[in-house]
Amino acid sequence: MNWKKICSFYGAVIWALVLVSSSAAEKDIIPGFLEKITDSNLSHDVFYLSKDPLPFRKANYAVAGHPLNSLDETDAWLEGQLQNWNYKVEREACEAQAFSCDFKKKRHHTYAPPPTNAPFYKVHNLYVKKTGRRCPKEIILLIAHKDSPSWIDSPGTYDNAVGTAALLEIARVLEKYQSERSIWFLWCNEEHRPWTSITAATNCHQRGDNLIAIFNTDAIGGKSDEDIAAGRKTNVTLYTMPEGKRFADLMAEVNETYKIGLVQSSQQRKRPGDDDGSFVNSGYGCAVVNIGSYPFTDAAYHEAGDKPERVDIVNVRMTAQALLAAVLRLDRAP
Repeated sequence: MNWKKICSFYGAVIWALVLVSSSAAEKDIIPGFLEKITDSNLSHDVFYLSKDPLPFRKANYAVAGHPLNSLDETDAWLEGQLQNWNYKVEREACEAQAFSCDFKKKRHHTYAPPPTNAPFYKVHNLYVKKTGRRCPKEIILLIAHKDSPSWIDSPGTYDNAVGTAALLEIARVLEKYQSERSIWFLWCNEEHRPWTSITAATNCHQRGDNLIAIFNTDAIGGKSDEDIAAGRKTNVTLYTMPEGKRFADLMAEVNETYKIGLVQSSQQRKRPGDDDGSFVNSGYGCAVVNIGSYPFTDAAYHEAGDKPERVDIVNVRMTAQALLAAVLRLDRAP
């Protein structure tokens, strides 16, 4: 089956229906859901995942006296939170290695391949799946990578505790929501080799999963010192294939409709990248990523200084609200 054509067809149909449904303001339940996303919940989870009790989230590090490595601890905590909200968590096992650091570079942006004979770790993708009551085979997929850099002791707050927390908060808000289409959440690992989103995308393709929209959430709110000083709340939606543009447009549309307040923009990039790129490479052109800036301009990117105290939680919350609004628009299209 030609999944590129199928994804493009479904995307075009749903996009047209979204525009039609958006006029039914009297039936709009979305504002009530956006209000449920809170700064306090996001802040708590970001600090939990990148300071205390988890300073890092990587397979090659364990907190002193803890029986699990910090990535396994992250998985256990996420699973516990999700089970508290009556979700069933599915684990997808993968084999991965920790990267090596290129110490010849002044900064640690550049990682190196794992050393010869580097150990493999069993790591996991975590899924929760809401089954749609009307169109269960049409799937909206939300992604965030949950690990921090494996080659340096960086808290990885912007990269990507913020995305992990945003998806967790959206899952909490949607706990009792009866979706029309299926909504899947995927927490994967990008800072180890190979990226575990590749496993996820490959398996989705082999199963024939009908992913009609894919939203990756990575480093939301991360921006330049100039944007920080100016108080700008930024978000960039990147798409690779033409069928992804409608979802970038949707992010801009909901930002305006619901007066979220983001400085929202979009760009098409030349080649697939990040975890959404894993799905593009598997034939799903309907994949986009939300990120704080592009090119990414956070001064502490992949550095030990990527700490939770630096995070603009309001910006993270606004981006999470826009993402939730976009998902609900797609889900509720006739």
